[in-house]
Amino acid sequence: MSHPWEGTAKRRLLAVLEAHLVHDPAVAIHGPRSVGKSHLLRDFAKGRGVQVVDLDDPAVREAVESAPGVAVGGPPPVCIDEYQRVPDILDALKALLNANGASAGTAVLTGSTRHDALPVTAQALTGRLSVLTILPLSQGEIGGQVENFLAQFLVDPGGVVSAHPTSQTKRDEYIERVCAGGFPLALRRTGTSRDRWFDEYVTLSVERDALELSKIRQRDALRALLERLAGQTGQILNLTKAASETRATYDTVEAYTRLLEDLFLVQRLPAWGKTLRARTASSPKVHVVDSGLAARLLRLSPAQLRTLEPTALTEFGNLLETFVVNELRKQVSWLDQQLTVGHWRTHDGDEVDFVVEDDEGQVVAFEVKAGDRVPGSDLKGLRKLREALSTRFTGGVALCTGPRSYTAEDRIHVLPIDRLWRPV
Repeated sequence: MSHPWEGTAKRRLLAVLEAHLVHDPAVAIHGPRSVGKSHLLRDFAKGRGVQVVDLDDPAVREAVESAPGVAVGGPPPVCIDEYQRVPDILDALKALLNANGASAGTAVLTGSTRHDALPVTAQALTGRLSVLTILPLSQGEIGGQVENFLAQFLVDPGGVVSAHPTSQTKRDEYIERVCAGGFPLALRRTGTSRDRWFDEYVTLSVERDALELSKIRQRDALRALLERLAGQTGQILNLTKAASETRATYDTVEAYTRLLEDLFLVQRLPAWGKTLRARTASSPKVHVVDSGLAARLLRLSPAQLRTLEPTALTEFGNLLETFVVNELRKQVSWLDQQLTVGHWRTHDGDEVDFVVEDDEGQVVAFEVKAGDRVPGSDLKGLRKLREALSTRFTGGVALCTGPRSYTAEDRIHVLPIDRLWRPV
């Protein structure tokens, strides 16, 4: 696959940032390390003719620590990269906003830690700070295409289904995409070089970022838990099992899981529809933030996933679900409307992998299937959800590795996975 994003393609979140700054005094962009936050901020700052204060630079950080007021005193918008390195800078920014009446477009910040996980001093801008999340590159960003699948499906499912009747993407390409993931620096590498990058990424996240955030002492335990959670990716989160496997207490595993979330290494996908029916389950699913990272944590290569052994088929199915859910979450993050996401599962075993609900209560739902065919029995979860929601069910999709797009029955469709990034 070619990578036109290298130096040419803009991140989709840039337009979202520009829209927020029309009304918001300050915007913080949070996301994993090495995901492209600094590059996005530099692009934005260049367009506005301002400089970036890079707090990852030790000399800059030392200067800002001694005079934070000076750092935020330049022409707006003030651009601060990795602001969690000096959380006290937010006090200076708060004073600036107080002085100028909290004017829109005053500041843009980036950070590699979830905002609500930072010390109390980092909460200084509560009520005046809009938070956006940037995730690894989407498949459309990698390929230089503008994805609009979810935006269109929310309003016209039938039109989306008929847009591209067939796909040329084969199973092997899906495997390559899953194992590559979306981290820009990982995509520039292949084979053992990419493996080393992922290994170093985990080491830096555990040994530097985690220590700075929580001062933990059991680095090996945190790494072990991350590997166990990777083994659960695309499945119901089972902390009791993880505690047993890592020989840690449940409370420790819960605290460390939250830390891994704060560092954007894993994400919980909450249970959705708990008030829909009495037998709806309430446990979240867990997904590693990037399918390539998950594959490396599990020591799974494309060659291993190409085999038809039962274990490989199961592992590929779980990784593929994480890959698709992450792609859908990226598209959700670009939309202007407020959407609620989750997974739906009943105690009777019916489930839907990803559910999106808008403010009016309309729902679209997605099942991920690793096979190239989707038998009618695989649509059971979507049918049950359609029955439970009635007219609130806008449409459901079984996304698979097969070539055909078609409507299976009323408001339920089957589509190739690559429809997610092929422009409608």
